Amino acid sequence: MSMLTPQGLKGKQYRITGNSYPRLGRPPRRSRKVLALIGSLLALALIGLGGVQLVDIFSGKNRSGTAQACASPSSAVSGKPLAAPDAAPGAPSAVPSSTAVPQPAAVTVNIYNATAKSGLAARTAEEFKKRGFTIGKVGNAPATVEKLPTTTIQVISGPAGLGGATLLAAQVTGATKSADTRVDPSVDVVVGDAFTALLDPTQAAAALAVATKPSPTPSPVPGSC
Repeated sequence: MSMLTPQGLKGKQYRITGNSYPRLGRPPRRSRKVLALIGSLLALALIGLGGVQLVDIFSGKNRSGTAQACASPSSAVSGKPLAAPDAAPGAPSAVPSSTAVPQPAAVTVNIYNATAKSGLAARTAEEFKKRGFTIGKVGNAPATVEKLPTTTIQVISGPAGLGGATLLAAQVTGATKSADTRVDPSVDVVVGDAFTALLDPTQAAAALAVATKPSPTPSPVPGSC
């Protein structure tokens, strides 16, 4: 028995048996696990936020806000829409423009012959009258109008007769249009040497459909007006 063995106890109770010994090492650091967990949660949150933004972009949820922002210009101070500037006192009022295509009977057509062919204006006026147009003046083109050797007809109108001019131009292949400052909705048709006859009603209707087809509007870039 060892001198360190308490009295009454046998020394064999304190003997180390076997060939395995406990290995001592640093205790696991919990802070590393906590940091790794926080990093994983942040990564998942960023992935989820990116997914929500992609869904909003492709579903168009943000388009309504953009459309409202681009609806009308507003003052940076009051936030109210900006009013159109008033016309200067004494300035002539603008002639109202009408691009709506009217019925033939509502269009008064003046027929002028710009060629050396006798009676061409009268014959052309008769053709337009059969189509339902209201015939106004018929005669030779004024001296200020140049001869039109390669033109079928030239359609001339003011802002109020734009719709009627479109309707008339659709009746002839190769017709050209120009504008002047007249205030009434009448339309002048100047007949050139290349004119032979009006299109048949079916072809004229197809030409009118093409002429009045609206142009496609480009899609706005997201975030811009």
